[in-house]
Amino acid sequence: MSISLKTRTRHALEVVIAFTPWLISMYVLYWLEYGEIWATETAHRGKIAVAILAVGMGLSFIVQSHFARREQK
Repeated sequence: MSISLKTRTRHALEVVIAFTPWLISMYVLYWLEYGEIWATETAHRGKIAVAILAVGMGLSFIVQSHFARREQK
């Protein structure tokens, strides 16, 4: 296996790992809607949705930052 192929594969895996928290947060929102756990009348639904997405995106940012910092060393 050539070095460039190993590097590309590792980078692709890092991207998948970094996107995982964001995808999980999107699935949680889908699950809440599909399972009819909350309705449009649910109090503070918009704020909760923004908080769930912010946590997922924040965790994705932290993971990606970790990978980027490790590459610089």
